[in-house]
Amino acid sequence: MTQIGLMLEGQAGLTWAHWQAILKAAEDFGFQCVFRSDHFTIGPPDEESLETWVSLTYAASHTKRIEFGTCVSPVTFRNPALLTRMAASVDDLSGGRCVLGIGAGWHEREHRQFGVPFYDKATRHEMLEDALEVTTKLLKSDTPVSYNGKHFSLDEAILLPRPQRPGGPRVLIGGNGPKKTLPLVARFADEWNAVGIAASEVKQREALLDNLLTEQGRKPGDVKRSLMTRILYGKTDAAVQAKLAKEPGKPQTDADPIRFVGTGSQIVDQIGKFVDAGVERFLLQWLELDDLDDIESLAKEVLPHFHK
Repeated sequence: MTQIGLMLEGQAGLTWAHWQAILKAAEDFGFQCVFRSDHFTIGPPDEESLETWVSLTYAASHTKRIEFGTCVSPVTFRNPALLTRMAASVDDLSGGRCVLGIGAGWHEREHRQFGVPFYDKATRHEMLEDALEVTTKLLKSDTPVSYNGKHFSLDEAILLPRPQRPGGPRVLIGGNGPKKTLPLVARFADEWNAVGIAASEVKQREALLDNLLTEQGRKPGDVKRSLMTRILYGKTDAAVQAKLAKEPGKPQTDADPIRFVGTGSQIVDQIGKFVDAGVERFLLQWLELDDLDDIESLAKEVLPHFHK
């Protein structure tokens, strides 16, 4: 079954009132999940934000059905053993509904603002690989484990209590890179999240990932395929055009969409192109935090075509 959820930019004005309202709307209106970014800020200008894992702890205890997670938590922000411990606890609290998205981090300004060291890209990718080793070993081993990495290590460490869900929270890796990201997905991830690329590009990356998984002794079906991309939805063509005027974005064609733009029927057709390319879960980047009316309308117009 195709899964459709919302993705919020937590640093773009997200308050407790917004978070509470959107979580409730997602549950009430039938969305499969709510994901959020993990940033201090992406300004200027700087806007209100919620600390990511505090907000996910709230989601765990104030929702009953939806999945939720990070898209994604930078390895530069938290020691991976601490992050894994936090995610496993939140997963237990929610009854197994948490997804741990991990990434290398990319926004230099927020690191500098808040005193978080920001390393060059090669170093951050080394840190990510170490972090994924630490995370998977802690989640999957019922006995103490050791690991000597370049940046992070373990010495006879065991995660206690053991995760209630076998394997703990599912690990998501986001990104489109064929040389760095997809090989890490093939080794460590339970879910690959493509970001803002066309349906034809997703299909190409899918084929590469399948080959990489085979090389790792895994099956293509071992890794869920998801997409995070912007959605500009309106009840009418006029409403869609008004949103486009404020946010023109990348040009796209109906045959090979990059983002989702249009009324309900148009969104259904565009999502269908990605379903044909192999995408199983959609994280729709929703920036209009006060617009619960359109969230409800989107759910009524689109979800019945996929959530069957």
